[in-house]
Amino acid sequence: MKTTIKEAKNKIGQEVTIGAWLANKRSSGKIAFLQLRDGTGFMQGVVVKAEVDEETFQLAKSITQESSLYVTGEITEDQRSDLGYEMQVKKIEVIHDAHDYPITPKNHGTEFLMDHRHLWLRSKKQHAVMKIRNEIIRATYEFFNNNGFTKIDPPILTASAPEGTSELFHTKYFDEDAFLSQSGQLYMEAAAMAHGKVFSFGPTFRAEKSKTRRHLIEFWMIEPEMAFTTHQESLEVQEAYVAFIVKSVLENCKIELKALGRDTSKLEKVQTPFPRISYDDAIKFLHEEGFNDIEWGDDFGAPHETAIANHYDLPVFIINYPTKIKPFYMQPNPENEETVLCADLIAPEGYGEIIGGSERINDIDLLEERIEAHHLDAESYQYYLDLRKYGSVPHSGFGLGLERTVAWISGVEHVRETSPFPRLLNRLYP
Repeated sequence: MKTTIKEAKNKIGQEVTIGAWLANKRSSGKIAFLQLRDGTGFMQGVVVKAEVDEETFQLAKSITQESSLYVTGEITEDQRSDLGYEMQVKKIEVIHDAHDYPITPKNHGTEFLMDHRHLWLRSKKQHAVMKIRNEIIRATYEFFNNNGFTKIDPPILTASAPEGTSELFHTKYFDEDAFLSQSGQLYMEAAAMAHGKVFSFGPTFRAEKSKTRRHLIEFWMIEPEMAFTTHQESLEVQEAYVAFIVKSVLENCKIELKALGRDTSKLEKVQTPFPRISYDDAIKFLHEEGFNDIEWGDDFGAPHETAIANHYDLPVFIINYPTKIKPFYMQPNPENEETVLCADLIAPEGYGEIIGGSERINDIDLLEERIEAHHLDAESYQYYLDLRKYGSVPHSGFGLGLERTVAWISGVEHVRETSPFPRLLNRLYP
């Protein structure tokens, strides 16, 4: 009977066959321990010399790392295992003998591992990160589908940019200029005027020459947009969504979090409502903490965000940034028109901004002024202006960066480990 490592928990006491790769092995005289992986998980296979023929035992001792196999044996309980079970191997059939696998159990440099990313993905920790990424994606669909959102797919090739063209990848669209999307937001606003509450999930691109542990050239964004919704109401959706995905990972990725050595007590504290601090108060706080390099009107850097997040030890909203450092489409703050109704959600533990959101300008005259003030081509934004011309309503939205969120929840240091094939400033391979 064929099964998988994940499903083997339901086969205790039964003899089964699993297709697997050999991740590692060790032997001690009369017993060989095979570390098996099949994509669904990692499991130990125990080969006892006295219980198999000599050929099978010698094969178990000689199999090379990453060879592919069919292993047959009985699934037995083992409380020492993270899974709670293992296989007593009776038979081994080699499908393909792998030789000179480049990633061995010894330490390798990051560049070497990135050059072999297609193989590094097989390791236990990298496997765990991708499983957590998958759970966040699954939970994202569950959250928005359960809360009345419709998924809409914005284009990847665009003629305009929500935040200017300085960090966009330019290409030719036949005889026109086009750009790889840096955000689907403007199109999602159009979709919200048709469907009320919408969300997108897709790739975005930033031609930003940054080498920090927080940045990728290509990354995935979840971008909800909501008609008839104020900024305050949007903040409530944001914190509910983040709390939901954290809870889902805690419940469904226990083995993966353990494999990564994640301190789950920090994630268990993530409960709504999240703390909020105004940009003005954040500046005062930073000055009190000795950050004299920042003044009102400056954007926050990584050290500033980390200091604020560490103070709360929870995800924290920084609200109402100065108008001049935010994109053209954000609604002015009626209590201080030098600021806008926006917020960045800063993750704890130094992971930085994971969400940026705002209420959008709904007055066509003001939006035209902002487009002109930002020296943008009004003709390229005509469709965006039409949304204010034909039945404009208050509306708000936000974007969550998937990779930074995966990095925070899984506890890995660098965002490059959260993308299966990351695109970095100097990396387009593999």
